[in-house]
Amino acid sequence: MKKGNILVVDDNSNVRAALRILLNAHFEKVSLLSSPNQLPNVLREFSPDVVLLDMNFSAGINTGNEGLYWLGEIKKQDAELPVVLFTAYADVDLAVNALKKGAADFVVKPWDNAKLVATLRSAYSLRLSQKEVKRLREKQDVLTKDMNKEKNVCWGASAAMLKLKSMVEKVANTDANILITGENGTGKEVIAREIHRLSRRCNEVMISVDMGAITETLFESELFGCVKGAFTDAKTDRAGKFEAANGGTLFLDEIGNLSFSLQAKLLNVLQTRQVTRIGSVKAADIDIRLVCATNRNLEQSVEKETFREDLLYRINTIQIELPPLRKRIDDIELLTDFFLHIYGNKYNKQHLRPTKAAIDLLKQYAWPGNIRELQHSVEKAVILSEGNELEPSDFMLKKQNNHPSGKPECLTLDEAEKLVIKNALIRHKGNMSAVANELGITRPTLYNKIKKYGL
Repeated sequence: MKKGNILVVDDNSNVRAALRILLNAHFEKVSLLSSPNQLPNVLREFSPDVVLLDMNFSAGINTGNEGLYWLGEIKKQDAELPVVLFTAYADVDLAVNALKKGAADFVVKPWDNAKLVATLRSAYSLRLSQKEVKRLREKQDVLTKDMNKEKNVCWGASAAMLKLKSMVEKVANTDANILITGENGTGKEVIAREIHRLSRRCNEVMISVDMGAITETLFESELFGCVKGAFTDAKTDRAGKFEAANGGTLFLDEIGNLSFSLQAKLLNVLQTRQVTRIGSVKAADIDIRLVCATNRNLEQSVEKETFREDLLYRINTIQIELPPLRKRIDDIELLTDFFLHIYGNKYNKQHLRPTKAAIDLLKQYAWPGNIRELQHSVEKAVILSEGNELEPSDFMLKKQNNHPSGKPECLTLDEAEKLVIKNALIRHKGNMSAVANELGITRPTLYNKIKKYGL
């Protein structure tokens, strides 16, 4: 199937006649001009994919300067339009000069039909590639602007969160490596995205990697990439997460789950700022902002020799600790209103409001799943609501195990996580997809945690 629009600009009528016959057999549309003076209008109306441009139009002049001039004029109108220059006077310096000024190729008359067609097809393929790159860039720009325009953080009014907000605003505009710590569901990824949104890299991509979901065998290919044939499933060259995040932010979630042997490989990349794809010997420079997150106490992991001390120093130039929701009681009402606004719009129930009794209940609850659990509770309440007011029963909170004093039982992070997962497994009768969805984690991460806690 013939594809591509070719514009030929040549003052020789015999050349134009020969090219009309040749090129019409290989391309969808061919337009021929005898003078370059018509180029500005024809470029707008014909929209060529490739221009085949003669370099000399005035009798007795063969310097090629006319062709270089019109090459410049074409590039002013469309900088990415491939232009193949056409001349009867072969000159190496002229060809080099033309290529420096943006010509896609250089063809000498008399031409070889097969070579000329191949050259124009190559230039057409270049045009398609440029259009696709432009489309992807425009798409990324739109997505990035939409993502950055949408403010997805409800900071609350508690002293702890106002202090944390101030710290985030201070460090976001630097390239310092940041470690975000806190229990599951406290919003570590949300804070990471806010750091990226406020940074100098906000117009570039942020790549998120769940370290708990990557197996040891896939670690290097996922993060560092591979070349075709490096291993059985390497069908094509593929960039890893580091290269994909180049110029932007790389977010490594659940960094504490990384095995000791793989920590050394990660540390080497962070120290050298270079990454080598599997199967390649060529190292590529990387420029990323690193943000990591974990629900583990990495200082204790260092003491137990399950986490490298030098890697910990590398990733936590600045450490941000997110408090659990049970220590942010003053923020619960604001967070509830925040999620009500989101899900009220989503489910067309914009007039819903919680009663005072409902807010009091939400403040008394221990929230073992933190903000994520509150978010899911609000969404379920909105879906099932029948009136304009949300009562305590609409939130369907889990029963709490309390001490005789009436205060919530104090659990370690691991104990609380184990209890949340155990209850979710019971509630969903072992349905892993449903449990992972409720907890807001991936199935591989869920399997890892079940194995960790012996559930």
